Amino acid sequence: MGFVVLFKGTDDPRSLPIFIGAAEAQAIAIHMNDVQVPRPLTHDLFKSVLDLLECRLMRVEIYDLKEGTFFANLVLERDTARMRVDTRPSDAIALALRCLAPIYVARTVLEQAGRVIDPKAEGGTSESKTTPEPPKLSHMEILKRDIEQAVQEERYEDAARFRDEIKRLEKTHTDN
Repeated sequence: MGFVVLFKGTDDPRSLPIFIGAAEAQAIAIHMNDVQVPRPLTHDLFKSVLDLLECRLMRVEIYDLKEGTFFANLVLERDTARMRVDTRPSDAIALALRCLAPIYVARTVLEQAGRVIDPKAEGGTSESKTTPEPPKLSHMEILKRDIEQAVQEERYEDAARFRDEIKRLEKTHTDN
C-alpha cells in the first residue's frame, strides 16, 4: 500500500494527490507529529546544511507532470542570489515542512492531476473513519505559533522570516 500527500489549494475545489514512498512518508509524519529521533534524518541533515551555509528555502514549486511523474524545484536564496534545485516532490515536501517554506503547485499541474475529493465518498481508508484527526491548524496559526517559539528561543532571524510570511499572507488575503 502506498502513501499519498493531498494538496488542497485555497482558491480551487480540487486537491492534488501525490504518491510518495515509505521513507518520505515516515520523514513527513515524524516531523508533523514532532517525534524526536536520536539521529538526524536525511531531510534534517539537508536543513542543517542549508542553515550552516546561510541559505534559505524560499519555496517549493511543483511545476510539471510528465508521464505520471511530478517535477519540483527547491527555490533557495543566499544573500541576493536565488537558485533552483531539481528535486522529487516527496523530498521537497519533507524539507519544506522543516523549513516552514510554502509549497506552490502550477495551475497546469492542478488542471492535469487535480481531483475533487468527496470526504464522504466510498473507498476512503478505514483509518480515517476510526482514528480521530488532530485539530487542523491553518498556515497562519502555525506561523504565529512558530514566531512565538522563535522569539522564546531567541531565533530572531527566524521570527522575522515568519513575520514576513504572515504579512505576505495577510496582503494576499486582503488583495483577493
